[in-house]
Amino acid sequence: MKLSELISKLKITATAGPADVDITDVNIDSRRVKPGHLFVAIRGTQTDGHQYIAKAIEQGAAAILCEEMPQQQADGVAYIQVPSTEAAVGIVATTFHCSPSEHFQLVGVTGTNGKTTIATLLFHLFRRLGHKCGLLSTVCNYIEDEPIPASHTTPDPIELNTLLERMAQEGCEYVFMECSSHAIAQQRIGGLTFAGGIFTNLTRDHLDYHKTVENYRNAKKQFFDMLPKGAFAITNADDKNGLFMVQNTKATVKTYSVRQMADFRARIIECHFEGMYLEIDGREVGVQFIGKFNVSNLLAVYAAAIMLGKQPEEVLVVMSTLKSVAGRLEPIRSPEGWTAVVDYAHTPDALENVLRAIHEVLDGKGHVITVCGAGGNRDKGKRPLMAQEAVKQSDRVIITSDNPRFEEPQDIINDMLAGLDAKQMKKVLTIADRREAIRAAAMMAQKGDVILIAGKGHEDYQEIKGVKHHFDDREEVRKIINS
Repeated sequence: MKLSELISKLKITATAGPADVDITDVNIDSRRVKPGHLFVAIRGTQTDGHQYIAKAIEQGAAAILCEEMPQQQADGVAYIQVPSTEAAVGIVATTFHCSPSEHFQLVGVTGTNGKTTIATLLFHLFRRLGHKCGLLSTVCNYIEDEPIPASHTTPDPIELNTLLERMAQEGCEYVFMECSSHAIAQQRIGGLTFAGGIFTNLTRDHLDYHKTVENYRNAKKQFFDMLPKGAFAITNADDKNGLFMVQNTKATVKTYSVRQMADFRARIIECHFEGMYLEIDGREVGVQFIGKFNVSNLLAVYAAAIMLGKQPEEVLVVMSTLKSVAGRLEPIRSPEGWTAVVDYAHTPDALENVLRAIHEVLDGKGHVITVCGAGGNRDKGKRPLMAQEAVKQSDRVIITSDNPRFEEPQDIINDMLAGLDAKQMKKVLTIADRREAIRAAAMMAQKGDVILIAGKGHEDYQEIKGVKHHFDDREEVRKIINS
């Protein structure tokens, strides 16, 4: 592709070097640059891409997109200066990959909790309705049956558009995508055309990056601000930020609720560990999920399907066959009669929701033992709040290690304990070794009890000092049961 075509949609402040060159690919990592590539120098949170312009040229870059022109410029290399390379890279990547999101219906899901569940269920729902689909999620990306490992909730713009182009080439009609606050703030989804967006909820998370809840909330809102006229914006009326998210959108706004009047409504008729009977917009349906928060998730799925033109009856029939996403309220039963529930809950709100769902099913019969920790090198402010939430709704709590990264596990545990008073501490054990913590919970559990193992869900590793060691909560529980 000619450079002139590639940058035609950008606001350019200056150029230097050849007027036009052929571009064979676009890259933001100088180590991956090959002859003919356009290198985009981005000022990241860790490093500044402008420091690697010389390296990119050494690797064969034909053109450089930058915010600041290098003082020394190489012969035969084109330089394009723009106000923000972060804003430009998504547009460039989309253009290079032939605007893939214009070839299918792209739906984005954003919010603190529920993104993975909603996006994944929509993917399975529309596949069972006979459509070719793609999925971009925290757990794994999919093009139909083909799994593509996910390194981030939302990939960088180059990887993202490469995947989307493949989805278009494979004939996908619908693509469902998690949109993280990082991705929105860093404009990784810039240049994409969305058919619709869904807002789940907003609670404290990622303040290590966003610094304030307001910044975090506004990053989510940017997604709805960018939705075009003709798209839909489905928002959770039960969340205090639900209407704020869509107040400036050009899209058609629809609301969903399990507590109040809304465009789409649901209520629980019966609840068991095997699932629930729900009433959705006046129609009854049995689903293989538990918890009010999952009612909200399923309602968002239903609303999106209706907004994408599906009939209520056909949607509900397929919804009754769907199963929970891996590591989301995933039950594992023991021969002794206790149940372990593995869940990804890693925020105070998510922990509250999962524990509440467990109590709804237990209905006062049996005890709850919670095993949880908090991730290292992340928002420290939520650590004591998570401990408080665990203690509030559990009979016993074991605080343990959960991806300590470059922090000491005991330091993270101490941060969690700082939120508890002497009375609450009587419920708590601390076991830094996660394997031993799970084993201790199993030894405590009696018939009818539930062990919640929270924080990691689908993850099959523990990240310690920059190294990922294999560790899967579900595997550990099954080993204990089998032994």
